[in-house]
Amino acid sequence: MPTVFMVQADSQEECAAEPARMYAAFNLRPLLPPTRSAGTERWLARATAKAPNHEVRGLAGL
Repeated sequence: MPTVFMVQADSQEECAAEPARMYAAFNLRPLLPPTRSAGTERWLARATAKAPNHEVRGLAGL
């Protein structure tokens, strides 16, 4: 499963503005548009990377 970034805000406007900034800054794509959370009555949005990260991490080749 890819890394998911989540924004939680008190208003729909805030919840839309911050992900838009993150999309450009971190090369993300929307995963869940601003949606009202039933449990907290706050707004939340989710984003993930545009493309899979195929970077080798750790001790590759050992």
